[in-house]
Amino acid sequence: MKGNRLSAPQGGKKQTTTRIWKHREYYLMLLPAVLYVALFCYAPMYGLQIAFKNYKVSLGVSGSPWIGLRNFTDFFQSYYFVTLLKNTLVLSLYALIVGFPIPIIIALIINEMKGRFKKVTQTVLYAPHFISLVVLVSILNSMLSPSQGVVNTILEMLGRERIYFMADPQYFRHLYVWSGVWQGMGWGAIIYLAALSGVDPVLHEAADIDGATRLQKILHINIPTILPTIIIMLILRMGQIISVGYEKVYLMQNSMNVETAEVISTYVYKRGILNSNYSFSAAVGLFNNVVNVILVLLANWISKKVSKTSLF
Repeated sequence: MKGNRLSAPQGGKKQTTTRIWKHREYYLMLLPAVLYVALFCYAPMYGLQIAFKNYKVSLGVSGSPWIGLRNFTDFFQSYYFVTLLKNTLVLSLYALIVGFPIPIIIALIINEMKGRFKKVTQTVLYAPHFISLVVLVSILNSMLSPSQGVVNTILEMLGRERIYFMADPQYFRHLYVWSGVWQGMGWGAIIYLAALSGVDPVLHEAADIDGATRLQKILHINIPTILPTIIIMLILRMGQIISVGYEKVYLMQNSMNVETAEVISTYVYKRGILNSNYSFSAAVGLFNNVVNVILVLLANWISKKVSKTSLF
């Protein structure tokens, strides 16, 4: 009996080794990706401990004194915390509500096109994705300039007063979200176009025989086919609700629109990075990540219960 118990693990280990050696080419191809994730994603997690320390560069990570949750309480008790959280959530939810369905609609429209016109449309819609954020914000500043901007020139021709859009807090969210939609809608449609390529042509042929219109085929064949992809993408977007990248916000931000333009990431950049308060930055970043993970798990659980589709 003891011999049988000992031989089973050894046999399993031998089979695993044999399987790895048999498919060694695939494991070698996978190795760079594994090393990249290990070095740049998992190894830096060692530094998360500075969120609970009063980190000093001269003392290093291990030598800096522990202060517990003081960095977190400083952030939560900050005078700006409620405003920062509100601005971040409003901006992120606005971008989600507006920006998420548009690539789906674009993909459905492009999928119905044929020939050269389809290729030209795809190219035109994809191109803005490759514009850098600095250039994009520069375009916005030029077009919306109160003195020489095209938009204000048209407003003046229509008898309206010129508006300093980039300095008005009420326009900041709209400019941020809709410029992002314009830049990313074509690129975001690629995933849905790939999913639409998997639609069984037999379904469309059967629909044609039954006399279905193009809209009916979209509603009853195309959308149900790509629905699992839509749900997965929505779950992933839910994990970014509280994370608004600081680059574009920071570039569009100025002293006049800061009341709606200041978000968690820009606040952390100013207080944590520019003022060398690295422990505070790490604490807020950890808070963001924990909230995002919770949102992903919650969205995944709801999706699994409602639609039987989930990430895991």
